[in-house]
Amino acid sequence: MEIGRGAEAILTRDGNVVRKWRLPKSYRMKELDERLRAERTVMEARIMAEARRAGVPTPIIRDVSRFELVMEYVDGKKLRDIITPELSERVGELVGRLHKAGIVHGDLTTSNMLLKDNRIYFIDFGLAYHDQSIEAQGVDVHVYFQTLRSTHDDADALIESFKRGYRRAYQRADAVLTRVEEIRSRGRYL
Repeated sequence: MEIGRGAEAILTRDGNVVRKWRLPKSYRMKELDERLRAERTVMEARIMAEARRAGVPTPIIRDVSRFELVMEYVDGKKLRDIITPELSERVGELVGRLHKAGIVHGDLTTSNMLLKDNRIYFIDFGLAYHDQSIEAQGVDVHVYFQTLRSTHDDADALIESFKRGYRRAYQRADAVLTRVEEIRSRGRYL
């Protein structure tokens, strides 16, 4: 049963597993397309495993094939629908752990976080990469803040809560949060 479709992949559920199959892109040369899809599939699986080792809950990877990830189905609620300041503070802590491990999620939105059994799971690491720079981490946090501002009336309280958790988990948090403000001010003049 199909449960999601994006620009890069189709998600299907089969019992307790989710299959994420990377779609071919007809505008790319076949050899290049296959290489990119295979590399991105393996990279996503590796980064999810690294995130788990860093203390960030993710679906458990069951299998990786050339263009497909098979992973645990997490039957949780999207944070987008239930976010509170307390949950946002916990998200901040988890993002701090990711950044401490040198992982940038690349798509930090409340739609890519699930709550199950009082644990927050991060999903969809399709745009994730390794980068320890303040700029890359600042962009990651900026995306989360923009999501809150565009979808939640209490965005300011959610952002302040996130900052508390982030600072608690990541010693470079203040530098990243300063960069987030710089990134935000750049966007105002584009």
